[in-house]
Amino acid sequence: MTLRQLTLFKAVAQHLSFTRAAAELCLTQPAVSIQIKQLEGHVGMPLFEQVGKRIFLTDAGRELYVACGDIFTRLDALEISLNELQGSIRGQLKISVVTTATYFIPYLFQAFLQNYPDVHFTLNVTNRTHVLERLASNEDDLVIMGQVPEQLHVTAHQFLKNPLVVLAPPQHPLVGKSDISLERLAKENFLIREVGSGTRLAMERCFTASNLELSTEMVLGSSEAIKHGVMAGLGISVLSLYTLTLELAAGTIKLLDVKDFPLNRHWYVAYLSDKKLSLVARTFLEFLLSSAQDVVQEVYQLENER
Repeated sequence: MTLRQLTLFKAVAQHLSFTRAAAELCLTQPAVSIQIKQLEGHVGMPLFEQVGKRIFLTDAGRELYVACGDIFTRLDALEISLNELQGSIRGQLKISVVTTATYFIPYLFQAFLQNYPDVHFTLNVTNRTHVLERLASNEDDLVIMGQVPEQLHVTAHQFLKNPLVVLAPPQHPLVGKSDISLERLAKENFLIREVGSGTRLAMERCFTASNLELSTEMVLGSSEAIKHGVMAGLGISVLSLYTLTLELAAGTIKLLDVKDFPLNRHWYVAYLSDKKLSLVARTFLEFLLSSAQDVVQEVYQLENER
């Protein structure tokens, strides 16, 4: 039984697909299948069973999958310990972010890597619900989100401002109006993110605090979909200002001057409170707290000047 076989098995077990596992590992499907067959020979029992066109883990497969988690966690911990003994900032850093954070997180990676080129980022981009699931199961070193979960015992730090603004198509009748009330705004059709989105939670809390209900025209699952919906004239919405740089510069989207907006929120970096951060994770955390605001502000000023 080899680590290579276990790596392949773990990928197939995660995806429950030989094809997706092969694509992830840049291998052919037959190559993966051969290695899994050899592994099953070592175990002495099938690890997968096929039902129709789908595959499932057998009892032996589930036991081996749990063991893989222990093995690779221990190997990761060994790499971290050896790096710390050497005092070197190197190795892998696993981070999960909500989708809106993808508008600024690459710039932070780039700035960090200028000083620490031996760090390798693994970035998982998903919605808030899945980020919370990964946080609870300790699958990442750090997670980045716009709302700190109340149901988990986490340590969270503000590291970047996140102003939420009201956007509308250029031809909207409220464009150019000043100090628009929430009562007037609530009469408009809103395009909103999916349930559980941090942006949606912040927007709903704002209107609920004023005893107002939103007229929801459409639920869309990403900031990009929201922006295109607004540009198409389907309604107005609330998004992070960082998502709108290109559209504002091109004039395809306009901001509305609304009372109590922008909603002044923050981005948070979080981890389980009982978690012992690696040297790499601690270094990146310190970078976020000390430098993230300056890096992002400089980048977006440059974008605006273009």
